[in-house]
Amino acid sequence: MAKIKILLAEDHIVVREGIRELIQREPDMEVVGEATDGIQAVRMTEKLRPDIVIMDIVMPNLNGIEATRQIKQKYPDTAILILTAYDEDQLIFDSLEAKVSGYLLKTARGQELISTIRAIYSGESVLQPSIARKVIEGYNAAMKPGRKGLTESLTKKEMDVLRLVARGMTNKEIAEELNLKVQTARSRLKKIFKKFNVSSRTEAVVYAMKKGVISLHDVR
Repeated sequence: MAKIKILLAEDHIVVREGIRELIQREPDMEVVGEATDGIQAVRMTEKLRPDIVIMDIVMPNLNGIEATRQIKQKYPDTAILILTAYDEDQLIFDSLEAKVSGYLLKTARGQELISTIRAIYSGESVLQPSIARKVIEGYNAAMKPGRKGLTESLTKKEMDVLRLVARGMTNKEIAEELNLKVQTARSRLKKIFKKFNVSSRTEAVVYAMKKGVISLHDVR
């Protein structure tokens, strides 16, 4: 079985060692390299071609967001998972614009990190629920007219899926919550992508927030 190849980009040795130990316990994952700053992260991505880069934001020489932009420009198929202690609005928005696949705080439990890695590897985008709420708050002022029409373009079942996506749930968790097969949850999500003309979960949530289709109430 092919393992998920992971590059760690974290300047704090103790944190990096803890993440590596956690990941190495999983039979389907391996840490292929470790970078101590953003410049190394970009160079090591080019050399090692990991599936996922777990990226801190605040690092010397080149911050994680700029490193993400450079990596995604050169290697768009490489997924980036931000793992940081910071939840400032601007950092979150800048990370989303840089096309990260996930955003977790370092207060997350180890198993949450592991499940997020697997979800991202399978093609999902994952926002920690507290981060999703902050994103929605940030877009509240940007709500645009036409909410009714956009809402009506989605079926009730699709709206149910969209609300759970906004809470940061993976496809598996959504399927369990709605008593569906994972394939069915994934199919409904793809229909939402098509209607919104987007290509990822994060884009779908951000688009829905901008249009006022989902609100803070939907992620509480």
